[in-house]
Amino acid sequence: MNAWGGIAFILGLASFATSVLRITRVKGVISAFLLIPKLLAAALTPWTVLLGLVAGGLGLFSRSRLLRGVNLLLGGAATVLSLRYIRGAIASHAEFEMAFGLHWRDYIQPALRERLPQKRWPIYLPDPPQPRWERDVAFWTIPGTERKLLCDLWFPLESVPPSRLAVIYLHGSAWCLLDKDAGTRPFFQHLCAQGHFVMDVAYRLMPETDMVGMVGDVKRAVAWLKAHAADYGIDPERIVLAGGSAGGHLSMLAGYTPHHLALTPEDVRGADLSVRAVISYYGPTDLRLFYEYNDWGNMIAGADDLIKKASQNPFLQRLLPGGAEPDRMNFKNGTAALKHLFPGTPDEAPEWFALVSPVEHVQSDCPATLLLYGGGDFGVPPAHALAEKLRAAGVPVLNVVFPRAEHGFDALPHWSPAAQASFYDVDYFLALMA
Repeated sequence: MNAWGGIAFILGLASFATSVLRITRVKGVISAFLLIPKLLAAALTPWTVLLGLVAGGLGLFSRSRLLRGVNLLLGGAATVLSLRYIRGAIASHAEFEMAFGLHWRDYIQPALRERLPQKRWPIYLPDPPQPRWERDVAFWTIPGTERKLLCDLWFPLESVPPSRLAVIYLHGSAWCLLDKDAGTRPFFQHLCAQGHFVMDVAYRLMPETDMVGMVGDVKRAVAWLKAHAADYGIDPERIVLAGGSAGGHLSMLAGYTPHHLALTPEDVRGADLSVRAVISYYGPTDLRLFYEYNDWGNMIAGADDLIKKASQNPFLQRLLPGGAEPDRMNFKNGTAALKHLFPGTPDEAPEWFALVSPVEHVQSDCPATLLLYGGGDFGVPPAHALAEKLRAAGVPVLNVVFPRAEHGFDALPHWSPAAQASFYDVDYFLALMA
């Protein structure tokens, strides 16, 4: 084996392993451990193509005929698998025509149309200029306490005309973890470059509250932003709820139930809680289906030992945000609360599962909806049933599924085909809502 052959073999093996990891579907607890490696593999797909080509090219210099063949096979397979993934992720679709008609582009304001992206995947997506933003703005104080719910406010770039549209964003959380400003800055910078305003909300998590309480916090954010719309130069009729994972679920549930008594706190029942549209990145739409998908119910119920070991591990404790200070990301309390996410099985608590399932609240006056889901999501199935029900009710809905894409596919958008294609859909959808 000469040096070139050895290098080619290492590169070919790495590119092939990365390509296989990206499209591998696994179940159970191991899914959670493979999530970050799979997201990295997907986000770096263009580099895998390049790596496969280099491996195949260098393999031609191998002295061994067998090694030459192996290197060409590994590099070629990695390249083909990666190109197929890219093609599926950036494929065009007819969802806009189905939702808004053949001439849907004519409904976009000319001023907004000029700055919309022209390609679903420009290969590399640079960060726009840094917009102005304010941190830790209080939008509600729990009565009788000093506990304030906070948000970050992101303003449109001064170099572009403001759209007067606002996006209230709800972070992913599994309903018990993380916080605002958790890996979302590239997305917010992108929205601000389109002239939009962003309110990044830190809603309460388990065990401090339950799903109903979280929906109440979302509605309080809507009421607060509408009350302060004039202060921030936005149109109170152009507010969009958006979120990822649990945040996507809450955005749908709050957006579809502006007047539902059981899901609306008394302090905002007299306010206008309607929104212009909803965007869900891989948010559960039917909690009964979610419970059964990938056996979440049993996996969570049986995860006590795993959660305990993870939360007490000295190395992981050093990684927890805040250290000895209050835990912003709620890891210390949230992981222990995870096993109490469901009050029972769907058969044991049918009314609760129906109450917190967005699919059960579809009606003709629901806001326009953009659904963005991964076809290879380990934890949340695509939202086909919700999309069909919304269409039947006459609600404009786009149901975009990215083949083989994993939960959290919009992370690391600079090179990611699926993330960039989803940004494209979001940009055009918001331009239609503005």
